[in-house]
Parts: sequence; C-alpha cells; structure tokens
Amino acid sequence: MNRGLLIALISTDYPPLRTSAAVQLRDLSREFAAQGHRPVVIVPSPMSDKPWVVEQLDGVEVLRVAAPPTRSPSFVRRAIAEMWLPFAMYFNIRRSPFASANWDLLVWYSPPIFFGPLIAKLRRKSKGNNKARTYLILRDIFPEWAVDLGLVRRGPVYLVFKAIAAFQYSVAQVIGVQTESNLHYLKKWERAPRRIEVLRNWLAVTPDVGSSIVVRNTPLAGRKIFVYIGNMGVAQGMDIFIDLIHSLRDRTDIGFLFVGRGTEFARLEAEKASRDLSNVLFFGEIDSSEIPGLLAQCHVGMVALHPDHKTHNIPGKFVSYVQYGVPVLARVNPGTDLMKLIETEQVGKVYVGNSVIALKKLAEQLIDDEELRRSMSERGRELGHSMFSPAAAVRQIVASAVVPAPGG
Repeated sequence: MNRGLLIALISTDYPPLRTSAAVQLRDLSREFAAQGHRPVVIVPSPMSDKPWVVEQLDGVEVLRVAAPPTRSPSFVRRAIAEMWLPFAMYFNIRRSPFASANWDLLVWYSPPIFFGPLIAKLRRKSKGNNKARTYLILRDIFPEWAVDLGLVRRGPVYLVFKAIAAFQYSVAQVIGVQTESNLHYLKKWERAPRRIEVLRNWLAVTPDVGSSIVVRNTPLAGRKIFVYIGNMGVAQGMDIFIDLIHSLRDRTDIGFLFVGRGTEFARLEAEKASRDLSNVLFFGEIDSSEIPGLLAQCHVGMVALHPDHKTHNIPGKFVSYVQYGVPVLARVNPGTDLMKLIETEQVGKVYVGNSVIALKKLAEQLIDDEELRRSMSERGRELGHSMFSPAAAVRQIVASAVVPAPGG
C-alpha cells in the first residue's frame, strides 16, 4: 500500500464513555493510526450550543456532531431518538470541516442498527469512480436476540427493526461478525459484491496503573475474588450469580465484586440487601485504564449470557479476562462459540443450565485449585495475544478496502 487510508470510524460510543464499545473503538482508532492511516472517529454528542466540534485524543481526530441523546430509559423515546440519529449526524457532518472529505473507507460499529442511512449518504458523496468501501462491525444480531429474550414480539415493532437492520446490511460491502456460528444468520446477505466474515473482538493490553477500587481496603480484604466487569442487563441473566453468592455466603475466604452499570444494577444491589449478603460488593463503572489494576487483585472473572440467547457473541469482558490472565467462570447459552472456545483453550470453566449447585461446584474447583488457575492464566494470555489483538483487526478491515470485492 503506497498511502494511508482516510477512514471514517462511526459509533455511538467513544471515550470519555466507559463502555466496552468505547474502549474497543479507542483501541481500533489508535491502531489504524499506528499502521499509517488517518482515522476520523465520528460520534454523536448531545451538545446544544454548537453543531460540531473536532478534538484530538491520543493522536486521533474525533468529530463530535450534535444529535439527540439515545440513552433514555424509555424504550420508545430511545427508539425514536435512534431512528433520527443518522439524519441528525449527517446534517451536522455537512456543516463540519469534513463535509467534503473523500473517504476511502467507512467503518461503523453496531449496535445500534440505525447507521445505514448515514453510511449510504456519506458513500454517495464520495468523489470520482473510487467510491468509499464500507465495513460493518456487527457485534450483536438485533432484533433476533431481543425476540429470544422476550423483549420484542414478532409483530409490527419487530418488522420495523428487521427492516432497519436489513438496510444496514444492504449498504455494507463487508460485514464482520463475532463468531463462526453467526455466519449462518446472515447467509442470505452473502452475495457478490458483499462478503460476510468473522472479525474477532479485540483489546489492547495496557499497563497496570492501579485502580480506584482497592480490595484490601474493603470488607472483602484477604479473600479470593470473583469479579464481574461490564454491563448488567437483561441480556446477561445475572440472577444465577446472586444465587451462587448466596450459596457461598459461609465461605469466608471467597468474595464477589461487580463493577459496571446497566438496567439490572440497582435491582442486583437490592437483592444483596434483601438477602443480607456480606460477601459481595457493587461499584459503578471505572475508567478502562483502571481495568488492569482491578483484575490484578482478582482470581476469577465471571461471564454471564442469558440461557435463552440463540445468537452468539464473545463479550468484551471475556477478552479482558484472558488478556490479563484471569481464569473464567462462564454461564452461557448452550452450544455457543464462547462455550467451545473456553473448553477448547482451557481458559476457565463453563456452565449451561440453571442449577446453582452445579455452578457452585465449578466455582469451588476454580477457587480452590491454585495450580489450575495458574495454568489457565498462562493459556489465557496466549489466547488473548493470538486471537484478540487490535493489530489483527485493523489489518483485516483495511484488507477489505485494499482488495475490493468484484463489482464493488
């Protein structure tokens, strides 16, 4: 390649947000720049005093454009705001210094599913015969997973979301899904010039700079710690872990730590109080720079996926655990690629089902066998380096622009 590419990297999440998507987009943008390209991160912002602002973060240009807030607790308000989102963003991109940018590659992160119109308009504005290539980073398959969990019925609302998702797929020349098993969900979309491929999740390994959460200064001091980091929502199916904590309340050498946010956070805290559980603590989300310092104090990382899920994903928290050498205790939906990965690579214990007794047995196997945890830790670090690096993700995405698909 003789020159770097001008790349629009579009998402709803970017620092200072602390979501896993924000961290992933930060790591990806840095790696694009490190490999000689010019990434421009484009994210919506609820600012009302100006239509756009350009920032430099870690050597990466970030264009924040005014758009309605989409993080409403009301499902209806959120859906309306997200439907309007691509149009509001496009209107203000056209007022920004990047109004006439001739993009080489348009990359966007989903969820949400609503960026299709924005991508179509930006590509249509490309000059000359070399239209921008388009790459969709698809991290969950909506609305299918919402139907699996009973959040959406197969009625008019489902059909609207299905149509929006279909338009998003239609404007992508390459769609990168998380795992092999997700390929069949999009099989009908794989026709020339569109290609569907597996794009692994990624995470940059960063140094341990400490954490604002210091276990030795809490009531859990001296205990072996199970930690859960990230989102706590309906999709995770967290109740079985509260039952696990209750079943281990007499083990004074074991403690549980939940760090993050989500729709279930307050309810889980209330469960702790109602059951009088002294072996668990809840903390709000912390900056991603603190994650290595937090995990260095913990012994096992927990992953929860609702058992009714039928789609497959590799949660960002799992990638964090293996990258930093923390063995995994996962409760997942049956037959998932994550289950196969944990078992094949021997980086933790995985459980499918609803028996707290069975989950407790696996938890105690992990926490009581130091040598087992040490070997899993080593294999986890090796897996993280080989499978989940930002450098590999960037090379794969860039290849879609350097070698156009036939007829693209």
